[in-house]
Amino acid sequence: MLLAVDIGNTNIDVGLFKGDDLYVNWNLATDIYKSADEYAVILLSLLREMGDKPSDIDKAAICSVSPPLVPTFKELCTKYFKISPLVVEAGVKTGVSVLMDNPREVGPDRIVNAVGGHHLYGGPLIVIDLGTATTFDVVSEKGDYLGGAISPGIKIATEALFQRTAKLPRVELVRPKHVIGRDTITAMQSGLVFGYVGLIEGIVARIQQELGTKAKVIATGGYGELLAAETKVIEIVDHNITLTGLRVIYELNFGKGYV
Repeated sequence: MLLAVDIGNTNIDVGLFKGDDLYVNWNLATDIYKSADEYAVILLSLLREMGDKPSDIDKAAICSVSPPLVPTFKELCTKYFKISPLVVEAGVKTGVSVLMDNPREVGPDRIVNAVGGHHLYGGPLIVIDLGTATTFDVVSEKGDYLGGAISPGIKIATEALFQRTAKLPRVELVRPKHVIGRDTITAMQSGLVFGYVGLIEGIVARIQQELGTKAKVIATGGYGELLAAETKVIEIVDHNITLTGLRVIYELNFGKGYV
């Protein structure tokens, strides 16, 4: 099986592939202070629950926006699975031409999203990752990475309101019944949820206009369902785009060769 690990700023998505099929996936909290052994305890326990053994994993692919955890997961793979993982970084074949002024600035997660999104849905494509940051990645019809946009994630905005104001409370991120809030909490929920819907619709419209063609819009990330429910701009919510992209990139570099 192929172990795919997407290390984000807030969460770590872990998936196991049998061939092309995502067999199971788990979500862990990102903690840069956890050791390889501590993460291994969690993963080995999850494997046992599925009835699998460490020896069943013979390949691994990793992408990370948290550099301190790359050596942690490399050590985990080497020590517990006896394999050397593919880490998506400069020099790794992705099948994507990055048409940016400085391609090395692009986060590996954004490239992997482009690969996974184009593999699953073709192009042109806009992948919106609604995580710690809200990112918009634009992929051409033939799979080139054209660029995109980055804004603070909705959770960051929520925490900023709480931390940087004297009287505003921390609120749950849920859809309020009305846009016009009748109290402070629902007013904040309205501004956050519907405000981010407006952000998504506005940026997508400008990207479509700049492209001069209709691009399919896919959302991923922890707040995908919440925001997609409020707009027709997002056509599909797919939480496994990044894991699929890791599988595709692994196969580009080493072939399939796993079951």
